[in-house]
Amino acid sequence: MKPKLLLHCCCAPCATYPIRILSEIFDVTAFFYNPNIYPESEYLARLLEIQKLSQQWQFPLIVGPYESTIWEEQIRGHENDPEGGARCVLCYQLRLQKTAFQAKESHMDYFTTTLSISPHKNADQINAIGEAIASQQGISFYSANFKKKDGFKKSCELSKQEGLYRQNFCGCQYSRRNPHD
Repeated sequence: MKPKLLLHCCCAPCATYPIRILSEIFDVTAFFYNPNIYPESEYLARLLEIQKLSQQWQFPLIVGPYESTIWEEQIRGHENDPEGGARCVLCYQLRLQKTAFQAKESHMDYFTTTLSISPHKNADQINAIGEAIASQQGISFYSANFKKKDGFKKSCELSKQEGLYRQNFCGCQYSRRNPHD
């Protein structure tokens, strides 16, 4: 019997490759908790895509609440920080804390996140946050750098094959590339 892992998924495209490789060693359940995503219509578009992928690939999916006000409180004072700065760290902490809590509630053995697949995110930083939360919560974190071995490229190819909507920004209103979006 494989150990159970709760995989925090930021979006369906980023989940494709991690689900493929993690499923070889874990019984994977996806967890969609992303209160950072703005506007709500974008959140709903990403939620629909992860639900579609869950049905197509037949993996369990837990959908957390859309708590945008909690996220706004978490990052208050850091709205103008650069991408990858303190605002992002606070955002990762919030989402990984919720994932660890959900993993324990769901009797999982491990938790991890798809966030490290992005070429714009620091996998060591994300893994350090996950490890610290795991230590506090009494659950194991699976450290990974999913962008290695062309992981990001593979996720792009898989999401194209599956016809998944692929967004062009991380999710929060401050990460938009084009201020007119």
